[in-house]
Amino acid sequence: MIRTAGILADRAIGALFDGGRLKSEAPLDHDQIQPASLDLRLGSKALRVRASFMPGREHTVADKLARLTLHEIDLEPGAVLETGCVYIVPLMESLDLPDDLSASCNPKSSTGRLDIFTRVMVDHAQEFDKIPAGYKGQLYLEISPRTFPVIVRRGSRLSQIRFRTGQALLSEADVVALHEAETLVASENPNVSGGGIALSIDLKGTGPDGLIGYRGKHHTSVVDVDRKAVLDVLDFWEPLYSRGRDDLILDPDEFYILVSREAVHVPPLYAAEMTPYDPLVGEFRVHYAGFFDPGFGHAPSGGSGSRAVLEVRSHEVPFILEHGQIVGRLVFEHMQERPQALYGSGLGSNYQAQGLKLSKHFRG
Repeated sequence: MIRTAGILADRAIGALFDGGRLKSEAPLDHDQIQPASLDLRLGSKALRVRASFMPGREHTVADKLARLTLHEIDLEPGAVLETGCVYIVPLMESLDLPDDLSASCNPKSSTGRLDIFTRVMVDHAQEFDKIPAGYKGQLYLEISPRTFPVIVRRGSRLSQIRFRTGQALLSEADVVALHEAETLVASENPNVSGGGIALSIDLKGTGPDGLIGYRGKHHTSVVDVDRKAVLDVLDFWEPLYSRGRDDLILDPDEFYILVSREAVHVPPLYAAEMTPYDPLVGEFRVHYAGFFDPGFGHAPSGGSGSRAVLEVRSHEVPFILEHGQIVGRLVFEHMQERPQALYGSGLGSNYQAQGLKLSKHFRG
């Protein structure tokens, strides 16, 4: 059965290409279509700009780039993007959406875990990462590495897009009922409010040393975003241990990789997303990369519940996180139909059945 309102699954995303609603400069990569999203690929050039910007209702992205571009970088052979700089990259994919189909974007998991700040924008946009129904035109990716300089090239995949028709979001009552039937998070007393189900932080630690997370180092060498399992963890990360206190002081402008206390389960007929930073929970931002695909943590797909790895950054002041503190919420949406392939089931998904885990670029 196909729902009239819901997130498009892999089969329907492929049909968008077949029908000319999605276009690309090159044939799709064999693994580019995910269960509930499409990976977006960088084009052949990056434009270093003076500052981040929003096109606004009256302007195209090209209008603003003509005024703000400092220089152009050829991405064909690969190029280093420096920390603290802002780059705009036209993507290989473009859209010709029907009037009943909208989209939203998010960084890929590995992008967030490298502290690469990315967001998609389109012509005449007044919001980042939101693409209105009926949009026709180019997609652009803003990229700003925050902790590590990175090497990217034409075809690198840093962001992903989801397509939806109608109102697909589950109500709080629906989330409660779905949790009772499917166990969305491994919690005896789930906290459901604000439209989502809460995740809390694990600061007890794992393993004999009580590892609780990692803090990014400064002045490191570069990370090639397309090379897996080649980097030494200790060249880029400082491991953090519990030391029996079950809390952690977040230093301003430092980047942390931590993990949720609860295992997460996304049933096959649903997709989930971590809601954006909420200033009511404290002076920090959690989870840059928010999409959870159908089948994440699903036992038949090799998950048996997978904990959410959290990218955490404090803001203006030091902030103390304590074990069990709520740090974010998962909202759930209906899929239009069950995906042909679930997350983790033969897709080479990097983070199924995960605990505390760095991005795929690091060994071990």
